[in-house]
Amino acid sequence: MNRETVRRTVPGWLMLPLLVLVEVGLLFLLYTVIEADRGPAAILPTIIALVIVGLLFIGFFIVNPNDAKALLLFGKYGGTVKTAGFHWANPLYLKRRLSLRVRNFESSKVNDHDGNPIEIAAVVVWRVVDTYEALFEVDDYEHYVKVQSEGAMRNLATQYPYDTHIDGEKSLRGDTLAIADQLKIEVQERLAQAGVSVLEARINHLAYAPEIASAMLQRQQAGAIIAARQRIVEGAVGMVEMALELLSQRGVVDLDNERKAAMVSNLLVVLCGDRSAQPIVNTGTIYQ
Repeated sequence: MNRETVRRTVPGWLMLPLLVLVEVGLLFLLYTVIEADRGPAAILPTIIALVIVGLLFIGFFIVNPNDAKALLLFGKYGGTVKTAGFHWANPLYLKRRLSLRVRNFESSKVNDHDGNPIEIAAVVVWRVVDTYEALFEVDDYEHYVKVQSEGAMRNLATQYPYDTHIDGEKSLRGDTLAIADQLKIEVQERLAQAGVSVLEARINHLAYAPEIASAMLQRQQAGAIIAARQRIVEGAVGMVEMALELLSQRGVVDLDNERKAAMVSNLLVVLCGDRSAQPIVNTGTIYQ
């Protein structure tokens, strides 16, 4: 497969005075021939030489910083000039400009892993590193970058839920750095054949679609409450178990199964309740 070839050219500031001197010399020669009245046979070659030297001026071109010029000769790739400055090359070369600057674009409603419509946008920072592939491997490399980046982002969004309360499971909102790294890798794989290097890809906007935003907010709140309650119950059971074990080890009180059940019930009410417990002084006994 063809790849980019860096082309060396003649400095323009070297060729410019040379061509100007030749052109001035030919004009003086033409004037001398006309004054000497040597006839068309002597004048015609001088005119042809003047025209040829004039056409050589077309070979001058400028390459700006972080730009490149790809040279094409009758449909054949002749190399790429990346050095900024004033250059001269074969005037028959067709010169196509490419920008090597770092560019970015913001890419927006897709469905997540659970099928929920979400709004997601990513910023992709990229630059051209191979001018041959950018020009000739794809039709329009700028459009190609946008389409493939959008496709990679949509594909990635469908692999993960927007949010999750399950430990160890990745989500778009909870693992933004890991998702961004994966997005960069996937975008780079898609753009490799276009001669483009992806410098950074990150998600800069993530939200539920407006039509389900309020419902999903309630769902998030309910899920958060359930997750919090589950964690509280797990902790409370552990604390009750530890309390019973310490009471038994230290011989503070000897509890039978019925008293243990009553104690467990009271401790769970105190630990799991969403309000402060009200102390009650018990002066009786559970055996009466």
